[in-house]
Amino acid sequence: MRVTSKGQVTIPKHIRDHLGIKPGSDVEFVREADKVRLVAGNGATSREDRVKRFRDSLQRMVGTIDTGGMDGKEYVDWLRGPHEDLDLD
Repeated sequence: MRVTSKGQVTIPKHIRDHLGIKPGSDVEFVREADKVRLVAGNGATSREDRVKRFRDSLQRMVGTIDTGGMDGKEYVDWLRGPHEDLDLD
């Protein structure tokens, strides 16, 4: 993919379709270390599409953290560590 003299590139159709980008849609470029991500901006997709993508992302994360059998509160307490040194009064 080449950048034109005006700094423009063509977003491939399969990516536009996947993100729900249509003419007039807003997009964002997000810098991450040595990469840049293209993100569909507000209004680029329907609420249902955004919810589906969010749920799909959450589903991909299932099982990626080993809580050692702890429930949510126990795990968060473990992450925070001991706090005997804090003056909580």
